[in-house]
This record gives sequence, structure tokens and C-alpha cells, in this order.
Amino acid sequence: QVQLVESGGGLVQAGGSLRLSCAASGSIFSSNTIGWFRQPPGRQRVLVAIMSSGGATNYADSVKGRFTISRDNAKNTMYLLMNNLKPEDTAVYYCSVGPWFGRGTQVTVSS
Repeated sequence: QVQLVESGGGLVQAGGSLRLSCAASGSIFSSNTIGWFRQPPGRQRVLVAIMSSGGATNYADSVKGRFTISRDNAKNTMYLLMNNLKPEDTAVYYCSVGPWFGRGTQVTVSS
């Protein structure tokens, strides 16, 4: 059973930065597409960033140029670096690896 555990969320002022981490219970990153999703209050979960097993990345238009997805296969950990945060980035953020999802971490951006 694969387990994914997110960390790094919190409260930050607009313009600030956070780095989310997602640790996996096994060596699963190199052979799977990884991604970060978010679910704002009262809204559906949406894709924020994705990275293929080959390393190609893609981002939602709303975060392009501000967010960066990365992974460290040796540490079984993936990351989402979020810069220049905006209040509309407030959401629960979930990591995904292949078909698996973490339980989420709250990010709140104050204006």
C-alpha cells in the first residue's frame, strides 16, 4: 500500500513563498507521473502542476512562472515550490503519484 504524506503548508502573506513536500512510502517516483492538485474552499479539486516520469512538466495557467514542481527520487520525495503567493492560491494541496493521492496540506494566503 503506497502512502503519500504532504507537509509544508501553512499561513503566509501575499507575495510570500512556501515549499510543499510529499514523501512516499516507496520508490515510486521514477516510474510514475507525479502531480500537485489543489481544492479551494467550496470548489472542486484541480490540477496545479504535473511532471511525467521523463521529467516533462506542465502547469496550470494561474501558477505558471510562480510554482515549480520537482522530485528527488533518491529521497522518495516530491516538492512544489510556490513563490509570489496570492490569496486565490488558498486551498488544500494534494500530491499525487500515479493513481495515489496524499491527504492534503492546507495553504492559506492572507492579503
